[in-house]
Amino acid sequence: MRRLIVHAAALMTLFVTFPALAADKLVVAFGDSLMAGYQLKPGEGFAPRLEAALRRSGIPARVHNAGVSGDTTAQGKARLGWVLGGLKARPDLVIVELGANDMLRGLPNAQTRANLDAILAELKRRRIPAMVAGMQAAPNLGQAYAREFNAIHPALARKYQVPLYPFFLQGVATNKALLLKDGMHPNPRGVDVIVANILPSVRKALGR
Repeated sequence: MRRLIVHAAALMTLFVTFPALAADKLVVAFGDSLMAGYQLKPGEGFAPRLEAALRRSGIPARVHNAGVSGDTTAQGKARLGWVLGGLKARPDLVIVELGANDMLRGLPNAQTRANLDAILAELKRRRIPAMVAGMQAAPNLGQAYAREFNAIHPALARKYQVPLYPFFLQGVATNKALLLKDGMHPNPRGVDVIVANILPSVRKALGR
């Protein structure tokens, strides 16, 4: 009997000394080819590199890659429910990075804004925290188009009171050494720059 009591006391000590570990934070990288890891090897894309960076910084997190190459905001809006429904837990943060393909195709800015608005509205309805990762228009599209497009992401971040990371390709877009041969998508070094730049914003959005 005494042996059982001692054993029980030892177990209690373990529970007191070693509290339960916090569950991993779930971050969803919801975007286009810039997030999908276009032409990169497994482990080289944004999602796995961000996950590794978060863990190194002391945040146990899983980053789910919900990037699809070629996606427009309309296609992102159409698949949002399917993506969220396939997750095993409600996300702690969804990083929305869409709009580049709309811009490259010269789609109407009003359409792009409406689709992004619908995505953020749905996340708000589900009480899922969001972050907007902005994009900037190519200069060859004209000043008027670029001015309208560049205002979309900041305006929606303000409307929904969510964090804004102003330009997803900051520090990468004009540096050929950080891009694939197509001059548009980040190579592994470029991904590392993106992750290093956005990491403080993601940590803050996760309450860290």
